Amino acid sequence: MGHSHHDGHHHAHDGTRAFAVVTLVNLAYTAVEAGYGFATNSLALLSDALHNFGDVLGLALAWGAALIARRPPTSRHTYGWRRATLLSPLANALLLVAFSGALAWEAIRRVATPPEIPALPVILVATLGIAVNLGAAWLMRAGHEHDLNRRGAFLHLLADAAVSLAAVIAGIGMYRFGWAWLDPVTALVVGAVVAIGAFALLRESFNAAMDAVPRGIQQPQVIEFLKSQPGVTAVHHLHIWSLGAGEIAMTAHLVRPGADDHDDFLDRVTRVLDERFGINHPTLQVERGGACEHDRHDRAPHH
Repeated sequence: MGHSHHDGHHHAHDGTRAFAVVTLVNLAYTAVEAGYGFATNSLALLSDALHNFGDVLGLALAWGAALIARRPPTSRHTYGWRRATLLSPLANALLLVAFSGALAWEAIRRVATPPEIPALPVILVATLGIAVNLGAAWLMRAGHEHDLNRRGAFLHLLADAAVSLAAVIAGIGMYRFGWAWLDPVTALVVGAVVAIGAFALLRESFNAAMDAVPRGIQQPQVIEFLKSQPGVTAVHHLHIWSLGAGEIAMTAHLVRPGADDHDDFLDRVTRVLDERFGINHPTLQVERGGACEHDRHDRAPHH
């Protein structure tokens, strides 16, 4: 039985500068909002400032994970610390779930007896919040489709913008019509939207932490691609998982009896795996077949 191993990968940009800018800008806005909240005795602004402070902690977690991911591999941590970017979204999602639950609880408590809130400061400060959060989300947009850590921060910022927009709408209603009930009702709606997004992120980040096949990759399609390659008679021990920081790893055994062009074959296959499936850290083992004991497992459903 002959064996040949090939490993090909490239590293994604970690975007730590974007995390730093977004975290510091949101921290500054939180301080401004809290200051106006105390100055006007506005519970709405103070509670939103508290929520934004929780979001700053979430962004700081994402920033820290991106920094940790830059640490080089060691003899003990052979993949480096890139998987830290998979743990941060898990904490981020839990923060979002906690926030939406607290928001809903407070909103329900206020529906019966909504307090009087000075509307104009709410409108002005919340409008600033929309601009800050959308601007920060724009900074985080690059690569968020493939990087769970950046997606967590991106969703966090969009949720913040939605909260600020709801506060503006409620403020306008209270300013023009005296509808104090708009504050808790709008908060309930925003809380539901945030909770739905948070549970989706929580599910995806948990799956990534459990080495599930990354979103957007169909394992049967990868198997069919590998089986269709010249000389390949069987594929087994195929595993696909996320390393974090935009890197996707794969290991597979390819039975390829009688072929002797393994190096060229592996170079071509790894290049196509990256271009077609986004698998940029593949490790392939070529077996000549025949006496290989793995052959009898080819039809096992878990391979």
